[in-house]
Amino acid sequence: MSLETVRLSQTARDQLIRLKRVTGIQNWNVLCRWGLLVSLRDPSPPLVREIITDSNVEMTWRTFAGSYAEIYMALLKLRCERDGLEVSEQNLGYTLTVHLHRGIGFIAGRRDMKSVVDLVSLV
Repeated sequence: MSLETVRLSQTARDQLIRLKRVTGIQNWNVLCRWGLLVSLRDPSPPLVREIITDSNVEMTWRTFAGSYAEIYMALLKLRCERDGLEVSEQNLGYTLTVHLHRGIGFIAGRRDMKSVVDLVSLV
């Protein structure tokens, strides 16, 4: 897993399509940022499982993080430390992947998600 390219699973892609429709947010990277933040806010570790990034959705780290790249990187490093992981590129990539997918799943699973206002209220 690398931070250079952020890839999503087919399940996450399908969930993002629904979220785009519900929230009106059209950019994958913006919705992914929300997913990451929602997951990082939860102090419990994500259920460890292999995530198969088999969809056609991928973006560079620069596209994902935008002008807030340093902030997202600091959050990922902090989370690695809190979870007892060495801060390495591999662990940062793993942490990004599992938290990104958990957060997207959490947001997409909300039955009360009807607008961008509902999304904002999560964080």
